[in-house]
Amino acid sequence: MSDTRIDFSAPATLRKWPSVNKERVSASLGARPYMIVDGTVDECIQKFMLQPESQRHLYEIHTAPQSDLVSAILSGDHVIELARLRDLLFNAAGRTPRG
Repeated sequence: MSDTRIDFSAPATLRKWPSVNKERVSASLGARPYMIVDGTVDECIQKFMLQPESQRHLYEIHTAPQSDLVSAILSGDHVIELARLRDLLFNAAGRTPRG
């Protein structure tokens, strides 16, 4: 994993699925996720982490695939793991994720 690079400044969008009673409306019913944030992977992760845990399953991040760790669509659980990795990498480098 030490050779794996993740570009947290890459373009990305945070999207949210429409919901009814806190459950996703199915794509088979014509639902599509709508844009919440258009920014970088890092900005989308930050906004995602501000959402209530009970609603995170409604969100996903869309970006260009970078490696086995970053696919085109990142689900809630995947975003949480990337946030942990990002924080670990930045802390190891003696920086904060924003600078």
